Amino acid sequence: MAEKMTFQYDRESDILYINTRPPYAEQESEELGDEIIARINPATGKIENVEVLFFSTRLLRKDMFELPIVADMHLVTEK
Repeated sequence: MAEKMTFQYDRESDILYINTRPPYAEQESEELGDEIIARINPATGKIENVEVLFFSTRLLRKDMFELPIVADMHLVTEK
C-alpha cells in the first residue's frame, strides 16, 4: 500500500522534510548530493524520508530544483 507524502518546513533550520512515515532510529541515512539526505528503510531499501537542507536558498535560485529520486504518484482514494 502506498503512503501519503507529507511536507514540513523547519524555518529555523531551513530544512524541508518530505515524509511517507515518521523517521525512526533504525533508518539508514544517505546523502544524495547537493545537501539532500535520504532516510532509508534498512530492510527494504525504500526511501521513506527526504531532508532538503537550505531549502529557502534553493527557492531563491532561478534554476529548476530537482530531487534525484523517482516517484510513482497516484491520487488517494477515500474508502
